[in-house]
Amino acid sequence: MKITEDAFDRAKKIKLVIFDVDGVLTDGGIYIGTSGELFKAFHCQDGLGITLANKFGLQTAILTGRESVITANRAKELGITAVKQGHMDKRNAYKELKSEFNLRDEEIAYVADDLIDLPVFVQVGFRAAVRNARIEVKERAHFVAENDGGKGAVREVLEFILKAQGKWAEIICQYTTVETSKNFSVNQ
Repeated sequence: MKITEDAFDRAKKIKLVIFDVDGVLTDGGIYIGTSGELFKAFHCQDGLGITLANKFGLQTAILTGRESVITANRAKELGITAVKQGHMDKRNAYKELKSEFNLRDEEIAYVADDLIDLPVFVQVGFRAAVRNARIEVKERAHFVAENDGGKGAVREVLEFILKAQGKWAEIICQYTTVETSKNFSVNQ
């Protein structure tokens, strides 16, 4: 794990977290069935992390080079605010997200794993990488997760941001208080 000295302060300012998909929300594998159907495996802990982030004030977005109905369905299930698919050059889609959310670079985090992410990655205020990201991505990251992409890395990033913003204790309290936990439901 890598955490730069300024990572905590940078994470405090975050209002939008953008995720790449293949290699970040998934393990990077692309599984194709005999009929040509595509499969992707998403980690339930990442899903709960995204749902909690949304519930506690963070906006979330997907920015990916590939197009996939599976990705759109997962994003909808988790309440991800914006989905930008089919952007091999992610810079214009990033500009659109900044405009849609009316945010500055320092208010945006990006979770990445590969070279295609770098043009956006170097612009955002908080740069996070999964453990198995390319070295060029990890070198530029403020936070490198202990887990690989698709294996809970996104959850680590979100917990770090929520802790930096002082929201994690409230989340834990809602899960450990009997009266509240009955009414506290989120998707995974």
